[in-house]
Amino acid sequence: MSLKNISIVLIKPQIGENIGATARAMKNFGLSNLSIVNPKEKWPNTKAVYTSVKAVDIIHKAKVFKSTSDALRKSDIVFATTARIRNMNKKIYSLDEAVKIIKKSKKKIAILFGPENAGLSNEDLISANYLLKIPSDAKYESLNLSHAVSVVAYNLYTSKQKKIIYNNTDKSEIVGKSDLFKFYDFLIGNLEKTRFFRPIEKKEFMVKSIKNIFSQQPLTKRELKTLMGIFSSLKKY
Repeated sequence: MSLKNISIVLIKPQIGENIGATARAMKNFGLSNLSIVNPKEKWPNTKAVYTSVKAVDIIHKAKVFKSTSDALRKSDIVFATTARIRNMNKKIYSLDEAVKIIKKSKKKIAILFGPENAGLSNEDLISANYLLKIPSDAKYESLNLSHAVSVVAYNLYTSKQKKIIYNNTDKSEIVGKSDLFKFYDFLIGNLEKTRFFRPIEKKEFMVKSIKNIFSQQPLTKRELKTLMGIFSSLKKY
């Protein structure tokens, strides 16, 4: 999947600010192709430019069309977002399922979003290959236009990313295994003195659990020193 092959298509958007906020959300998550079909307010739109902030390049490059079919002529696969279950012979995918399909594709993909006041019409949905339903609370399923685009764009973007552990710690401060094992010996030895491991047949499982707690995230020397201080002070009581 290339994000460059994905187009966000806004059908009859009502408010210029929402178009600008949509552009901003797109830029946040690596999307750049914006198409607009029959915007209610005059285009180019100063409100859209103003709210797009540093995504104004997407606004300036946006393509405006008179019909949905014109906007989709260069697309190979079309997903249409909907909050309502429609009575038509089209497969409805959850957002997670749709992202998986898009991720595997090398085709040009368009994702349709309807006007703020009513959503996509059945006529617009006919142009889509699939329907896409964003999960939301059944009591209030309608999302703001730019929020809906943000949710979809975020999921597309993160599906491309390798799993990253954000760690602000200087690697030189990370505790080595040798020091960590000494800490385990210190902690487990003191727990044995307090008769913590009862019943005794569960000791092996409990020791593994303790080690797992402290191995899920690398400890710094400062953190280990703090832990040693805490457990040492508890020995006095």
